Amino acid sequence: MLTSIDWNQVWQATGETLYMVGISTLFTALLGIPLGVLLTITDRGYFWESVWVQRILGTIVNIFRAVPFIVLVLFLFPVAEFLVGTTLGPTAATVPLIAGAAPFYARMVETALREIDRGVIEAAQAMGASRFNIVWKVLLPEALPAIVSGLTVTCVSLISFSAMAGIVGGGGLGDAAFRYGFQSFNDGMLYVCGLVLIVMVQIIQMLGDWLVRRLDKR
Repeated sequence: MLTSIDWNQVWQATGETLYMVGISTLFTALLGIPLGVLLTITDRGYFWESVWVQRILGTIVNIFRAVPFIVLVLFLFPVAEFLVGTTLGPTAATVPLIAGAAPFYARMVETALREIDRGVIEAAQAMGASRFNIVWKVLLPEALPAIVSGLTVTCVSLISFSAMAGIVGGGGLGDAAFRYGFQSFNDGMLYVCGLVLIVMVQIIQMLGDWLVRRLDKR
């Protein structure tokens, strides 16, 4: 079985998957954290209350979360072509990956921030802290372990999403498993690609759990 495996294809596909997941995780964090903060501080009872902003942002997030990922990939083909000039390959696949993961992660950030005791925020306000300082020096540090834990979960989900994106031209291990494994009746290739994905998930989860333990001072 192993003799029928094209290891060059496996390593190339692994690199493409790591690229997709890495870029998508980075931009998911860059978009999801500010969005999660806005969803929290614009809600009732917080220091930047704006019900309409909160409702609009919440609706947008819920819409993207409700759309199945494979449908989102097909729907965002024109956007990917506009941004990166193509609808094929790992770079194009990062567009729907980010669009699918950022709203999901934003809700996780929102949940982490809402678990912070309001008394901590009130104490910072009583000391004259600005809104920016409350977010940057109070909310985010207090919620950091949960935020990192949420990013770990999101990164693991992105690995799964990247495999689905590969089936519709995104490259990576999903594409290799489908084309060189399933369609070519090569069970060895199919199993190896699946095993590499499992190993990636285990490594990411272990690193995320280790980092959360280091950050959690309780």
